[in-house]
This record gives sequence, C-alpha cells and structure tokens, in this order.
Amino acid sequence: MASTFTNKTAHPYSPAYSVAGFGFVSGALSVDTDGIAVDGVEPALDAAVARMTERLATIDMTLSDVVKTTYFVTDVATRDAANRHYQNIFDEPRPARSFVEVAALPYGATVEIEAIAYRP
Repeated sequence: MASTFTNKTAHPYSPAYSVAGFGFVSGALSVDTDGIAVDGVEPALDAAVARMTERLATIDMTLSDVVKTTYFVTDVATRDAANRHYQNIFDEPRPARSFVEVAALPYGATVEIEAIAYRP
C-alpha cells in the first residue's frame, strides 16, 4: 500500500496525507499565504478553500477529488454564506459536509476546513 507523507510545517502532523487512493487534508485555516487571519465571511471562506487546495496539490489531488469536508467556524451564522460558497466551488454531486461551530480557531481564523478526497 503506497502512501505519501507531506509535512512542510512546524506542526507535528501532516498537512496532507494520501494512502490507497484516499487523501486526508488537515484543517486548512482562513489565513492568507503569510498566515494572517482573513477578515470577512466570504474572504475567509475563500482563504480556507485556497489553503485546502494548496494542501490537496501536495498529494496530487484537487477539489474535484474531495468526497467529504468538515467546516469548523467561530460563528454558525456563516452557514448560509458557506452553503452558497459550497455550491460555487463544488459540482454536483457535491461532497458530504459537516458544519460545526467552535469557540475559537488558531491564529484568529474564523473558518477551518478539513477534507477527505478519493481518486481510484
């Protein structure tokens, strides 16, 4: 069983890992490329997806390979905006999704997205 381990951060986990056709993406925060939290609901969603997309690329996967996401947000009221955003970034059938409100996220981020991808 081939696997790919990608760890380009100071954190003790892999930002993305692939094994047996599956890709697992650790939570991608709503930060810019310098790690600064992005303000505003839509820009934060865009930033989190951009960071997730970068992580997917490290294991040779794309958004089209995503089959499940989990959104962690600091304000559940972002759900409607996140739903519209989801419709824009994913084609049907869209990936399964969980949406969870949390008290806080690292670095002052307001959105964190983790993903499971699959490519046979």
